[in-house]
Amino acid sequence: MPKKKPPLKIIPLGGLDGIGKNMTAFEYGNDMVLVDAGLMFPDDDQPGIDLVLPDYTYLLENEHKLRGIVITHGHEDHTGALPYLLRDLTRRVPIYASRMTLGLIEGKLNEHKLQNEKLIEVQSGQHVDMGAFGVNFFAMTHSIPGALGIYIETPQGTVLHTGDFKLDQTPIDGVCPDYHAINAYGAKGVDLLLSDSTNATRPGFTGSEASVGASLRHIIKNAPGRVFVASFSSHIHRLQQVCDAAVAVGRKVVVTGRSMVTNTKIARELGYLNIPADDILDAFDIDELPDDKVVVLCTGSQGEPLSALARMANGEHRSLSIGPNDTVIISATPVPGNEKSVQSIINSLSKIGCAVFDKSNALVHVSGHGSQEELKLMLAMVHPRYFAPVHGEAVHLRAHASLAESMGLEPDRIFLLDNGDTLEMRNHQVKLGTPVESGVVYVDGMCIQGADTGVMRDRQKLSNDGIVTCVVTVGSRTHKALEVDISSRGVSFADEPETLDGAQSTVFATVDRTAEKAGATTDSIRKAVRSALSNYLWSQTRTRPMIIPVVMEV
Repeated sequence: MPKKKPPLKIIPLGGLDGIGKNMTAFEYGNDMVLVDAGLMFPDDDQPGIDLVLPDYTYLLENEHKLRGIVITHGHEDHTGALPYLLRDLTRRVPIYASRMTLGLIEGKLNEHKLQNEKLIEVQSGQHVDMGAFGVNFFAMTHSIPGALGIYIETPQGTVLHTGDFKLDQTPIDGVCPDYHAINAYGAKGVDLLLSDSTNATRPGFTGSEASVGASLRHIIKNAPGRVFVASFSSHIHRLQQVCDAAVAVGRKVVVTGRSMVTNTKIARELGYLNIPADDILDAFDIDELPDDKVVVLCTGSQGEPLSALARMANGEHRSLSIGPNDTVIISATPVPGNEKSVQSIINSLSKIGCAVFDKSNALVHVSGHGSQEELKLMLAMVHPRYFAPVHGEAVHLRAHASLAESMGLEPDRIFLLDNGDTLEMRNHQVKLGTPVESGVVYVDGMCIQGADTGVMRDRQKLSNDGIVTCVVTVGSRTHKALEVDISSRGVSFADEPETLDGAQSTVFATVDRTAEKAGATTDSIRKAVRSALSNYLWSQTRTRPMIIPVVMEV
């Protein structure tokens, strides 16, 4: 009797609970391919956290199966977790990506002091065998050069993964989506489509990147002083248009901000960003240039407090400053959660008196993701048997599912997944499988920790209500209170003697009452002090600061 073939498992480990940390594993028997390894930036309720990674424990447990890592494009939400994953793997795994993507990955790996990794360049139209997987690459249009979609062939069926995309007919680099390949795969048969859902709630079509160029040139040409353009440092198409506009009106381009300097250097070396060497200068070389001959490309479009734009807005940049005669263009959309930070920088710039342009008052940004009509076109071209929306928050995934249903796909063939959910494909039929371990991992400086630690909870408590330290000195034999010293940080009642005196009296009474009980110990006193002090402060101030009781015997 022939041996039963194992199912194809599709396992999203990240990317289904927000815009970021995209990571999907494809497993068949003893072979596995990983598509993307991204990160997400922390929210306001994650104080002190630098980065958020998907929990890739399942990959580490099955790393002997891993035949390759495919990166669809070079954005952080698809590449940022790669250095951490590679450091945790015990063997070298080949990484497949386009030339531009590999250039950005190489720079990232160098920052993490990771060398000798196996980086393999792939191009649109190329086929690569990875164990039982046949992986085919095709060009897609996004806000970065070298974006690829993939068509995966396995013994149990086929999967098409769009990567991030928009259907731009006039891309800056002339590389359109490979419609011929997409339609050919659709005609051949696609069992499961995984498609970008970022703009699934937006009707119509996303504007072409080329539409931004004319507006940028108009603003730069008519600006009386220097022009500062804040954008994502990986948005090479946007940077190219800024450079083209600057050169066309006789201005020199200055690049500032660590990631902006790094990415423009990589893009120029690889031929993706074209500007004459004479027209791009260092920030320290512009003092002798008239203000109306300068365009500054900088980081800070998301309101990052340490970015070049934020430093210049606050007068803290070491070589550049913004004056009332200058113009600032914020050429990006705030990522959800960054709106307040961006508005804060706009307010700082407004106080300076400079002109500020963003997407609310000028055509200085278009999205890199397809809107509803483009998502429907993708569904029409691919004509999948089953569909799972990916890359988005719950609202985006559900909206994309509704689009698929409106296109005629049966509801029982559409899967709304969470991270860790598993789809199983057998003989071209797809159903839900057994979930795997998933979640998030926090990067805090040099420390990498799971999300189940109490650190985040403590930090949130400290940021909300502050901290109170209570040092109690007790007699070693009687355990009666001899001295109580209360200190605090970040509390609203620090200058209220009555509250502090009452807190001290409460602690004295609590210690003496606890000491009278049989078997009283320093540990039982400590717990009693924490509880009593917490209840007292709540009754007096309606706050619950973190209480740290210390009991010393003398």
